[in-house]
Amino acid sequence: MTLTTFLQQCLTGISLGGAYALIAIGYTLVYGILRLINFAHGDIFMMAGYFMIFAMASLPWFIAVPVVLIITVILGVSIERVAYRPLRSAPRMSVMISAIGVSYLLQNLATYLFTALPKGYPEIPFLKKIFQIGGLSASFVTFLTPVLTLVIVYALITLINKTKIGMAMRAVAKDYDTAALMGIKINKVITFTFAVGSLLAAVGSVLYFTDRMTVFPFSGSLPGLKCFVAAVFGGIGSIPGAVIGGFILGLGETALVAMGYSTFSDAFTFVLLIIILLIKPTGLFGEKTTDKV
Repeated sequence: MTLTTFLQQCLTGISLGGAYALIAIGYTLVYGILRLINFAHGDIFMMAGYFMIFAMASLPWFIAVPVVLIITVILGVSIERVAYRPLRSAPRMSVMISAIGVSYLLQNLATYLFTALPKGYPEIPFLKKIFQIGGLSASFVTFLTPVLTLVIVYALITLINKTKIGMAMRAVAKDYDTAALMGIKINKVITFTFAVGSLLAAVGSVLYFTDRMTVFPFSGSLPGLKCFVAAVFGGIGSIPGAVIGGFILGLGETALVAMGYSTFSDAFTFVLLIIILLIKPTGLFGEKTTDKV
């Protein structure tokens, strides 16, 4: 393998990892606030792909993209309001079953509305434009994805650490009941968290499907699972951990494909999950939990 080919594969892996990282952050944000694994998150990502297909059919891309981001946020917030909020005081298993139910509901709804046949993802001209830097040649979205991911993550960490709503999010994540007693509006914080997570899923959807060009009702299942693994690998609840986990998964998958082991690229994700759970169950950046007595 030449140096140029190696760098080309690294760029592809980093780009894929950037898309994974954005989706993984959605899992880790919701878990950090509610201690809930939002299994419907991957399907929100899939629905964002369909929203873009229909938005681009009648709108120019620079209007379609904001419209899709807004609709996806509305979908995520609506799911929290309808499926999760009424069960907030219920046993955690009930909420998890509700999340799985929402996931299957979105998959079957997409199948009913759009059929199970793959639909072509619209081409956003500037994202598909081929750029060449030295010996590296790739579409603009491949170069853009890791850079945009890091910018978004920096903005998100700044929001959490420097703003009033971010302080409220940290308080709720630390102690839900005490935060409520201190006058923090829990519903507002949780709604904001789902909105941010859904927004990141929509951005990740645009970046991911632009290179893969097709959307079908189950196209969010496997990426969603992989991004959940990325969040667990980095330490679920940790934003930097989710980002690093996403990049590691993207690079690992791309390396296997480059070596001719594409059959095992999906299995790699779950082997990695088993290894990290055996070695460090809380993930790379996860905090140790202590039992209160």
